[in-house]
Amino acid sequence: MAAAKLLIPTLSHFRPLTCAAAVSATNPARLVPHPPDLLKWIKREGGFVHEAVTITQDTTYGLGLVASGGIPKGSDLIVLPEHFPLKFQSDKDDEADSVLLPLSNRVPEELWAMKLGLKLLQERAKVGSFWWPYISNLPETYTVPIFFSGEDIKNLQYAPLLCQVNKRCRFLLEFEQEVKNVLKNLKPSEHPFGGQDVDASSLGWAMSAVSSRAFRLYGKKLPNGTHSDIPMMLPLIDMCNHSFNPNARILQEQDAGNPKMLIKVVAEREIKQSDPLLLNYGCLSNDFFLLDYGFVIPSNPYDHIELKYDGALMDAASMAAGVSSPNFSSPAPWQQEILFQLNLDGEVPNLKVTIGGPELVEGRLLAALRVLLSNDREMVQRYDLSVLKSLSAEGPLGVANEVAAFRTIIALCVIALGHFPTKIMDDESLLKQGVSVSTELAIQFRMQKKSVIIDVMRDLTKRVKVLLSKETTTA
Repeated sequence: MAAAKLLIPTLSHFRPLTCAAAVSATNPARLVPHPPDLLKWIKREGGFVHEAVTITQDTTYGLGLVASGGIPKGSDLIVLPEHFPLKFQSDKDDEADSVLLPLSNRVPEELWAMKLGLKLLQERAKVGSFWWPYISNLPETYTVPIFFSGEDIKNLQYAPLLCQVNKRCRFLLEFEQEVKNVLKNLKPSEHPFGGQDVDASSLGWAMSAVSSRAFRLYGKKLPNGTHSDIPMMLPLIDMCNHSFNPNARILQEQDAGNPKMLIKVVAEREIKQSDPLLLNYGCLSNDFFLLDYGFVIPSNPYDHIELKYDGALMDAASMAAGVSSPNFSSPAPWQQEILFQLNLDGEVPNLKVTIGGPELVEGRLLAALRVLLSNDREMVQRYDLSVLKSLSAEGPLGVANEVAAFRTIIALCVIALGHFPTKIMDDESLLKQGVSVSTELAIQFRMQKKSVIIDVMRDLTKRVKVLLSKETTTA
């Protein structure tokens, strides 16, 4: 009988932490079938929501915010006093928090979302949590790759992202065991999740909820006058969807009569009726958008592909481009010194280089190609590295050198395209057949990567033609 009585407070004070498999990207189920009204909760607890702000179903990103009427530029759309953001703050006097803090310290900094995720799980489990009206409105599932099937992870066809997905999956499985080891044999009052089992699935849900919704904003003021950078979940504000051309932005400010911080969303321009409320999540590649947010941006101007700077690969690309006797594998000492300055040589070099995005070609790669395709040491040493790294500096080492560099990059692009098992036409055909949500995202992701490569090839091919026509004209 005593054991049965002990179960009663556990079941009545904590909510289950089970996590379902992914269902739909555009209409994911909420954690509970009929969650509390989020707008009413924010207003009741001292927040502000503009009368024209409403929650609606977005065809691309799921739930979002739209204007039910016109909103003038500069209007406050949402205002959250400082008790609304969900942050990782531990109470040293709370036995459960004294367990949560050491657990969070085991999370690597690059997976910061898991730290706040632990706090989210704690509040999700707790009956009577201040944040329950918010948490109950969170999606039950997320479309990030850690929840993809093994086949759909392979369908991404892009090694750098596959590496990140596998790394996160391994972390969750290992962290599950660490959490279980810490939680076993704890007294009920010490258990941060009320005696409930926490597995890799629930940990993955929490990490995904945070990575896809949290904002990194100013925290406490430090002695040096700067502010700490604190991840926090912002109820309702996190329903604003993404755009590189946003119509709203987040502000942190102090009320004149109150030293406490307010977090606002303000209209950047006039917002018309039925317009969605949009924030810029950041100038990110599709790797980050899919990994952290669970969507892919078509024609993303910040998307790029990663390559490894490798002498043998560069030699092969140069020879394919028609360059005779390239010496990437065995650079001269003066060329090696420049590679060292570019951090492409030395004891701990950074060999990851990118193609695509705003730069088109990463400056370090461009400079390395220009230098190693030149035999004229004196000419190279006339220029600062910043010039050699700049695509806008047209042919600093001569037309022939520039053409050879561009053709080598085009050849690198051809090699990179060859690493994808399917062509864009094959991908488009697969999408027309109708596929699952995760398969569709994987195919869209790899199609965008291939498009980035093709766009770079087209751009550089045009530049080569212009250079050759100038050379012909000069001759």
